[in-house]
Amino acid sequence: MKSAEEVLKAVTDNNIDWVRIVFVDQHGVTRGKTLAATALKSAFAKGVSMTSTLLLKDTSHTTVFPVWENDAGFGAGVMTGASDFLMKPDAQTFRILPWLENTGWLLSDISMQEGSEIEISTRHILRKTIDRLAERELEFICGLEVEFYVLKIDDARLEHENSNRPHDPPQTSLLSHGYQYLTENRVDELAQVMELIQANAAALELPLLTIESEFGPSQFEVTFEPMKALKAADMMVLFRNMVKQVCRRHGYHATFMCRPGFKNSMGSGWHLHQSLVDIKTGENRFVPKAGRELTPLASQWIGGILARANESCILTTPTVNGYKRYQPFALAPDRVQWGHDNRGAMLRALMNEGDSASRLENRVGEPAANPYLYIASQILCGLGGINENMTAPQPVERPYAGDAQKLPGNLADAMAAFDNSAFFRKQLGDEFVDYFIHLKCAEWQRYLGAVSEWEQREYFSLF
Repeated sequence: MKSAEEVLKAVTDNNIDWVRIVFVDQHGVTRGKTLAATALKSAFAKGVSMTSTLLLKDTSHTTVFPVWENDAGFGAGVMTGASDFLMKPDAQTFRILPWLENTGWLLSDISMQEGSEIEISTRHILRKTIDRLAERELEFICGLEVEFYVLKIDDARLEHENSNRPHDPPQTSLLSHGYQYLTENRVDELAQVMELIQANAAALELPLLTIESEFGPSQFEVTFEPMKALKAADMMVLFRNMVKQVCRRHGYHATFMCRPGFKNSMGSGWHLHQSLVDIKTGENRFVPKAGRELTPLASQWIGGILARANESCILTTPTVNGYKRYQPFALAPDRVQWGHDNRGAMLRALMNEGDSASRLENRVGEPAANPYLYIASQILCGLGGINENMTAPQPVERPYAGDAQKLPGNLADAMAAFDNSAFFRKQLGDEFVDYFIHLKCAEWQRYLGAVSEWEQREYFSLF
């Protein structure tokens, strides 16, 4: 109530006329409504109605559940008939959007109209996961390291015939050539876009630490200050929106797609740095007592993440495209293992005696992942390692050699591992697992039904 009153006062003091009220859907995409500032008090008190089909769409924005039947898959009458649910604005997420005049922004939790929680809400899932870890008097701290592309829009392709579902992507060109990793000249070529991102991030109080040119052409990387789990997920959502919207207003196309389909592109990753802090003392429980030797808790955490790496992969890498990044000798993992400060391993342990920033870096994720599910997957798997008293295997020095278990080769393999996971069915519930698999099956079937450029080259002239 106090936070809501503070937001209402800020809206008045800053002459805010409109407020975007949004929630994060199953794919990590924000959807919502824009309300007049005069309606904000009512939104805090009663919530804002939204169409339930928005929770039932795949990545083509097509509703893939039978909402016109008596049971859409969640029980009779639940989310049928395109009925409404409620967005409940979280006052602590309020921001004034620096690229729009007199416009505020609020992130929401969601509930059914009578007030009950929506169990498939990904923000709700992360909240519950954080609470489970807190029962052990532990808190998850994470740092985001995110790669993405920004390209010049040459043709937005807004002709009527391009309005498909999904619509035809814009035609773009590079802002700079790639493959001169971290050279100052490459940074300078991208400086104009970097300045846009830096200025708007500062205005939104997004705690960026670095922004730099990555390996690929027109590829960027940013890192954030360490944050608590829910704040980190919220920040990632706001950051992706800011980058895409600000860039578009200046004639650029920003994409967090893992591996864009232009020549010589490199895969973009989302590396999640993570540590555990004692809630009472604030002590980082990953700091080694001697050298680089893992603490018992760090060993259990690594063991848990590795044990369920394939089962959790659909939560860290949820798109068809993301699995095309798992290539050997490309600074991306292709198998389930860990190493000390080894960028080819799935898990990179950056832990040293006396270093309060000791942490684990998971390099498996893609930047298109739903932040709430990605972070929740790490906590659930790590907590499983603690509960089952797991132990980390030996670290690797040659991450692309040996007989370690391979990561899933495609989205179908990842779906099967998640669908058959007794662990995730227990942790997340059958309803969520079946729901998420249903969404991803629709995406996969559309992918299989599309004729690829490879097929056209392979067969069109041969037969």
